[in-house]
Amino acid sequence: MPLLIEAEGLVRSFGDLRAVDGMSLHIAGGEIYGLLGPDGAGKTTTIRLLCGALEPEAGTISLAGYDMATQTEQARAQIGYLAQRFSLYGDLTVRENLHFFAEVRGLPRSEWESRSEEILAFVELDDFADRRADALSGGMKQKLGLATALVHRPQILLLDEPTGGVDPVTRQSFWQLLVRLLRQGVAVLITTPYMDEAARCSRIGFMESGKLLLEGTPGSVSQRLNERILELVGGPRRLIEEVGRDDPDVEGVQTYGDRFHLRVASGRLKQVQARMKKQVKDRGGKIERLEAIPPTLEDVFIAQIDAQQAALAAEAEDGGE
Repeated sequence: MPLLIEAEGLVRSFGDLRAVDGMSLHIAGGEIYGLLGPDGAGKTTTIRLLCGALEPEAGTISLAGYDMATQTEQARAQIGYLAQRFSLYGDLTVRENLHFFAEVRGLPRSEWESRSEEILAFVELDDFADRRADALSGGMKQKLGLATALVHRPQILLLDEPTGGVDPVTRQSFWQLLVRLLRQGVAVLITTPYMDEAARCSRIGFMESGKLLLEGTPGSVSQRLNERILELVGGPRRLIEEVGRDDPDVEGVQTYGDRFHLRVASGRLKQVQARMKKQVKDRGGKIERLEAIPPTLEDVFIAQIDAQQAALAAEAEDGGE
């Protein structure tokens, strides 16, 4: 599949804040690219740059072969965009909302009437076409938002946390729709806070402080921490955390319900395992299970955040000398 999104060296600042700092992305048709990172990492700004809502201070954007700087209207015509806070017209029906956005996109009546019925069937809203948007459930509103983004048959879909605040069943249904779009050769860029969604992407990229720190397939990204994660079940909680953080070979301790994930320095799993067992027991605690496990994406991204924050702190310290 050809590249449909080509962005090189994007830079965008707001005052003294560098929201996007040298960002480059290359996404092909038939691919879902998940852009991940903490709040304030620059994900939404990146999407707004790609859709033309913001102009970059530096860098270039090409969408389906059209240069955003010199062929702006042609480039924008390739995009379907669904923002975090997508606004529907609550007094209009599902069909009327879709017709409105079709006309905004410049589709003549001869096209949007048949296209509306086709897209409503695709997002499974054809049985609710005459229901007012205000009366839709959260999941149905998300599907209608997707329908409005797709009504003009874009080659590129930009989705900014489209499943935020909806239940897991609705998220599953939404993703099934995205997978069907890939068969049509659409390129999808999605931001998401959910690691299970990230694992479904063709490739993922992790942003922090405006920079793209790493990217790859979910499997290749997870391999960065192979044989470096210990999962521990035991207690008391505060004791486990203290012992883990005091160990010189433990780089991070994260809690997941009743479990702890200990990120261990490379090659030090067995040593940490032995010390944890002894020290927790000596201090009156109990370990029910302590074993090496494959790393999760969340383990990897937390490690990246820690590394980036450490680098920024070192940079600030060097600058203060």
